[in-house]
Amino acid sequence: MTSIALTLPSQRQSTSLGLSVLVLNRSFVAVHITNVRRAITLLFRQLAEVVHIEEGQFAAYNLDSWRELSTLQAGFRSPDQDWIRAVGYELQAPRVIRLISCDRGPRQGLRFNRRNVFARDGNLCQYCGKTFPTSELSLDHVVPRSRGGITSWENIVCACVACNVRKGGRTPHEARMNLIRQPIKPKRSPLLSIKMGNPKYASWKSFVDNAYWLADLR
Repeated sequence: MTSIALTLPSQRQSTSLGLSVLVLNRSFVAVHITNVRRAITLLFRQLAEVVHIEEGQFAAYNLDSWRELSTLQAGFRSPDQDWIRAVGYELQAPRVIRLISCDRGPRQGLRFNRRNVFARDGNLCQYCGKTFPTSELSLDHVVPRSRGGITSWENIVCACVACNVRKGGRTPHEARMNLIRQPIKPKRSPLLSIKMGNPKYASWKSFVDNAYWLADLR
């Protein structure tokens, strides 16, 4: 069995280990999204296999055969690939893995949480229109809770701290602040939409179709 002892993580290494990996069940249905570090652990424990697509065909690899393929491809790297440095070799970061013994399906329904709201609004403050990192954003009730506003897709927006403080416990009209767009429940998973727009995750399109846009893969 291949050793997966990793070298001390550089910033680039840590970034690669944190990248997303689509997880399929035994029937090749998308059920979850994990990160590269967790995916490699599952490979090492022989609980999963890599599903790799090339020229329209896909094949499954265990950890040893994936290492062999990585060695062959190391000299022909593309900008959309990411690599993990282990002791004595490099391993291509998998994009899709399949759980060998899992039959469960994806969680139906779109979860209402901070990550999905930020993704829906694109990290854009819905009052000033500026983009901020997640750490500098908050959630604002359009109609304040003190005025009967509820916590829902239709009443929560992404707001920077300054705009949230300025608005306070007022409605946008009372605070003379205009919303960029009215908040609505997304028709498909905003996090998944972002991933699918990244060339790194082009292989996901073979397993995630319209039927799963509303599935909670987190």
